[in-house]
Amino acid sequence: MATAKKAPAKTATAAKKAPATKAAAAPTKKRTPNAAFMKALTPSPALAAVVGSQPLPRTEIISKLWVYIKAHNLQDAANKRNINADAKLKELFGKPQVSMFELAGLIGKHVK
Repeated sequence: MATAKKAPAKTATAAKKAPATKAAAAPTKKRTPNAAFMKALTPSPALAAVVGSQPLPRTEIISKLWVYIKAHNLQDAANKRNINADAKLKELFGKPQVSMFELAGLIGKHVK
């Protein structure tokens, strides 16, 4: 009974060269910013207490909110994905603790 021979394994250098040729062949497209994210939105009075009352793009609102969270040490010590709300944030969130993934959805209700 004859055994089948296995094909020799590819070397690491051969595997690395193959994807590089595909990337060089395809032209890279520069990402254009989405106009909806850059539109200035007016925050509600509850949100204005945290980020300021001037109109800001949604991206800047989220950035300023994270600056506030980090400055007041509001991330949960055990699970950094959770944010513990202080008096100002409880008014925004409606509950004492939220996940960072809920943040953008909750903020959407407080901008016009």
